[in-house]
Amino acid sequence: MARREQYIVGLDVGTSTVACVVGESLEDGSLNVVGIGVSESRGIKRGVVVNLEAAVDSIKKAIEEAELMAGIEIDLVHLALSGPHIKGFNSRGVVAVAGKNREVTRDDVRRAIDAAKAVALPTGREILHVLPQDFVVDEQDGIGAPEGMTGARLEVNVHVVTGAMSSTQNIVACVNRAGVQVTDTVIEQLAAAEAVLTPDEKELGVALVDIGGGTVDLAIYERGHLWHTAVVAVGGDHFTSDIAVGLRTPIPDAEKVKRKSGCALSSMVDEDATIEVASVGGRKPRLMARRILSEILQPRAEEIFHLIWDEIRRAGYEKSLNSGIVLTGGGAILEGMPEIAEQIFDLPIRRGTPIGVGGLADHISSPVFATPVGVALYAHRNRVPDVRGAGGAFSRVVSQLRSIFKEFF
Repeated sequence: MARREQYIVGLDVGTSTVACVVGESLEDGSLNVVGIGVSESRGIKRGVVVNLEAAVDSIKKAIEEAELMAGIEIDLVHLALSGPHIKGFNSRGVVAVAGKNREVTRDDVRRAIDAAKAVALPTGREILHVLPQDFVVDEQDGIGAPEGMTGARLEVNVHVVTGAMSSTQNIVACVNRAGVQVTDTVIEQLAAAEAVLTPDEKELGVALVDIGGGTVDLAIYERGHLWHTAVVAVGGDHFTSDIAVGLRTPIPDAEKVKRKSGCALSSMVDEDATIEVASVGGRKPRLMARRILSEILQPRAEEIFHLIWDEIRRAGYEKSLNSGIVLTGGGAILEGMPEIAEQIFDLPIRRGTPIGVGGLADHISSPVFATPVGVALYAHRNRVPDVRGAGGAFSRVVSQLRSIFKEFF
């Protein structure tokens, strides 16, 4: 039992990679990364399982690698969820304050949050997160912790995140088949924000753009809380397929060329630079100008950022991003991405790497590890000592209630 209490494991099952991070909780409340496992992802497309056995093998490899590095046996993990099926919306709950002297109690806060999440959901969807934004006591808004205040009416604004029940169950089943149990689930945007955003950025207003293999996840923070989430169904794999078609090269070679020589802004590429590109069907490799590769990647990068900007404008937050935009995820590593994003958004841009953890910090200082480290940090900050079953409803409800109360009280 001591092992369960001490170690927290974050697992990110993505379209292109499966990453597993083992964190050790220290007595001073900090988290040290003691193990990392990465494997190529197979059987997962855009956060949805397409081949169960292949997905299980990929998850097993990543977990075994992390176990070997950390020197422990992993039996419980916290899982990141992603995919176009995840949707978020803002809701409001209103209750009358009960009890003596009209003093707001924890029970009133819970009833207000319950009222806010009592919305009709389409068949086959479930609530993944209910994240309080702020409270209103008798028309006095902007209250963070209303407990103990006096008033007749309590209102709460919350951000509700929902997902497809079948997609969530399938990914949890894959992890269970790999020999570990899912303690809790958290959406990728929330996890990545936990790892890469600073409290000042969240307070001023910031957009987190997590560029994965199959999807781009967007999260907008303002006044310290999450106000908008969205998923755009394009990602790093689209860059790879563009290269494969444009340069007539196999997909694995296109991926290598993208990682080694890719640049999303053609004006940054030297005129004389050349690259060697493998041919299809056993023909000899060809030498090509690197600028040609860049001219293939740039339109796709522009398309992704225009789609994100359209989503930000549709939600009405284009004037609220005073801290700018933080790019994270594997796609953010591509050279030229911050520069082209700066041109499109006309805002400060930076690459987000995990902060706030010790141990193997130098090994995880890459945008690729933002989500798995974030999942471990999220679980560390919202500890659930009692675990009941694999991703069961009970553990999820307990975890969400704990996170709500821990955040505000």
